[in-house]
Amino acid sequence: MISLKKALDIILKHTPLMPQEMVGILDIVNSVSAEDVSAPWDMPRWDNSEMDGFAINRVDCKIGSHLKVVDYLPAGKPADNVKVAPGTAVRIMTGAPIPNGCSAVVPIENTEYDGGYVTIKEKVQAGDYIRTQGSDIAAGDVLITSGTVLRPGEVNLLAAFNKNELLVYARPKVAILSTGDELVALGETAGSGKIIDSNAYSLAAAVKQLGASPYLLGIAKDNLESLTAKIMQGLGADILITSAGVSAGDKDLVCEALKNVGVEQLFWRVAMKPAGPTSFGVRGRTLFFSVPGNPVSSMIGFEELVRPALLKMMGHHTLFKTLYTATAKSKFVNYTGKVRFLRVKVTETPNGLVAESAGNQNTGVLSTMIRANAYIIVAAEQNVIECGEQVRVRFL
Repeated sequence: MISLKKALDIILKHTPLMPQEMVGILDIVNSVSAEDVSAPWDMPRWDNSEMDGFAINRVDCKIGSHLKVVDYLPAGKPADNVKVAPGTAVRIMTGAPIPNGCSAVVPIENTEYDGGYVTIKEKVQAGDYIRTQGSDIAAGDVLITSGTVLRPGEVNLLAAFNKNELLVYARPKVAILSTGDELVALGETAGSGKIIDSNAYSLAAAVKQLGASPYLLGIAKDNLESLTAKIMQGLGADILITSAGVSAGDKDLVCEALKNVGVEQLFWRVAMKPAGPTSFGVRGRTLFFSVPGNPVSSMIGFEELVRPALLKMMGHHTLFKTLYTATAKSKFVNYTGKVRFLRVKVTETPNGLVAESAGNQNTGVLSTMIRANAYIIVAAEQNVIECGEQVRVRFL
C-alpha cells in the first residue's frame, strides 16, 4: 500500500500530453489552447459610442446647450462625412463610430429632444460615453495563452477577431468497463441478486464534464476470458477505467487480466478511504485505472486519482480543485490510518463555510453523494475532528 501523494506522483509522472489539433471554434469549449493568440488589431477598432444619445462638440459640453440635430449615425454606418460643429449635435446609436468634431456623447435620457433640437439637461464633460480605439485590447496584446481553458468568453473573443479555429490539445478517449457477474445493463430487468450497472454512467458523466470523450465497453463477467476480451476492446483508448474486481475476493481478477494484455502495474492499493483498492498501470501511452465497485469508492477514486491525470493529459495547468476551509458542524472520526474523504454538505453562513455530514459514510450508500456537495479531506494521522474545528473541503 502506498500513500496518496506517492500514488499521484506515479500517475502524473506517467501521464502524457495529448497531441495537438486544429479544431473549429464551436468545438473548442472545455478544451485547452495549445497556442498563444495575439490581437491582429485594436478593439474597439475605432472610437465609438457607449450609449444611444447625441454626439456634441467640446464647446457645447455644458448643461443648457440647445443644439440643432444635423445628422443621424446608426451602428454600422461610416462617420467619414459626418461632422459635429459647435452649436450642432448628431443623433448617435450605441456602437456607431464617433464623428469628426465630437468630444462627448450625451445619453438620450439626459436630454430633451423635440425631433429638431436637443437640450442638454445633465452635466457632461469631454470624453463622456466614448469608447476609444484600443481601450479594451490593443493590437499585439496576447488574447489567449497556451494552457488556457476555453470557455464561451474565449470563443466570443476569438470570433470577434475573426479566428474560426484554434490549435488545442485533443480530447482524450476514455474507455469504461464494468465488471461483475451481478451486473445487468441499464434498461434490463435486474432479477434476484442482480444490480444495474450505474458506475459506468457516473464515470462517463465525470469524464464528459471535464471535456474528454467517454465510451462504454459494457460489462465483463468474473472470469479471465471475459475480462481479457473486454479489456482488449479498450486498448486503443487513452485511458481505460475498470470498475470493481480489484479487491481481494476470489473473483477479483482485473489486475491479472490487465497483466495478461501487457499492462505494467505501477501500484495496487492506496492509503485512502474510500477507493483504497485502486490499481494503476500503463501500456505504451495508455493509462489504466481500476477503481473499486462500490459507487462512492468509484466516484471518489475518479475525483482524486483519475481526474488529475485527465486534466494533465488535456493540457491543464491546474490539476486539483481548490481546497476551502470550513467549520465542522459535528464530530468526525478517522481511525483508519489513511487519508479519509468524508461526504459533507457545505453551506455559507455569515461566519464562513460550515460542513455537516451528508449521512452514513459507508461506501455503498449512494444517496450521500446526492446530499453532499463537498467532501472533507482528513489527514491519515488525524483521528478526530471535533465540532467547531476547521477542516479542509473540496467541492464536488
